[in-house]
Amino acid sequence: MEEKDVQRLLDMLYGMVDEAKSATFSSDKCIINRDEALDLLDEIRAQLPLELKKAQELVRARDEYVASAKKEVEKMLRQADLDAKVIVSESETLQQARQKSAEITRRAEERSKELYRVANTYTEDALRRTEEAIQMALDEVKESRVRFRAASQEKMQQQREELNRQKEETTKPQQPENV
Repeated sequence: MEEKDVQRLLDMLYGMVDEAKSATFSSDKCIINRDEALDLLDEIRAQLPLELKKAQELVRARDEYVASAKKEVEKMLRQADLDAKVIVSESETLQQARQKSAEITRRAEERSKELYRVANTYTEDALRRTEEAIQMALDEVKESRVRFRAASQEKMQQQREELNRQKEETTKPQQPENV
């Protein structure tokens, strides 16, 4: 038997009451065939446990579906929460990595500038010392040249004097020795 049978039986009972003759001197009371009404009620009673059982099964199935859906939603929410935490964690990690990268780059640039400055200072100092050493060597060469010229001129002067003396001696009349 189906739900339609209970509905049909209820419709029959309603029709019976609706079509019943009104009781004498009463507009709200009527006369119906007791046996027919009781038979209909017995059939309805027999059908109701099945209908109630079906209704209870439907309610239970609906409750199970709702509970399952709730569990699924809770599972999805937990997963979404975990995913969000992972994304936030990855985002924080990425942000920390970017900050660390920026810090490393900044330190590398500072170190590069410092090395450039130190290299320039060292090179400038080395060139200055080299220039001073070259200047001292040049001064020494100049002094040596001056001394060389002076010594050379002195030697030349001595040689001229020697030549002149020899010339004079050769050009002087020789006097006999003990004459």
